Amino acid sequence: MVGFVLCVWIGLTLGLLGAPAPAQARSEAIELQHIEAHRQDGNLDVSFDTRFELAPSVEEALQKGVSLYFVAEAEVQLSRWYWFDRTLLKARRVWRLSYQPLTMNYRVHLGGLSQTYATLAEALKTLQRSKNWRLNEPPMLVDEGPLNIEFSYRLDATQLPRPLQLSIGAQREWHLHVQRSLDVGPSPH
Repeated sequence: MVGFVLCVWIGLTLGLLGAPAPAQARSEAIELQHIEAHRQDGNLDVSFDTRFELAPSVEEALQKGVSLYFVAEAEVQLSRWYWFDRTLLKARRVWRLSYQPLTMNYRVHLGGLSQTYATLAEALKTLQRSKNWRLNEPPMLVDEGPLNIEFSYRLDATQLPRPLQLSIGAQREWHLHVQRSLDVGPSPH
């Protein structure tokens, strides 16, 4: 029985991704339109705004019940001229985007919270930006020098069902990613 279910799942997955999408004028990449960091009173907050569209094959998989995971990660390092930079903290935020076929709504989950949206555009708008994301809980950063933040935002294909991971291998439209390095000066006194 398990083998039959696995064969059906692989068949559906390959059916979703059978032919590559035709070349289009739009980009498959994530565009990081804005990113900034604020450091004050031992806290470090990051705000960012991205723009991207889902490829037709990715959107079709979402419509057929595959949840998509988007991950923002930040690694904060203390810049040191005399040695390697020291990593102070790593922060990660994960959004899960799913489609609810019975209600024909999209749902965005962040931590223990979820919000329902009528359209895919509204749901994407929610997970494409974050304002004042607190990287350090509780406050712990010292104001002893400049910081460097290695920021990345991506569609996390490692959280997709395993048969789907195997079938998307080299398909570009499933590899949405952007990465930036950001310098933050000392906090204002």
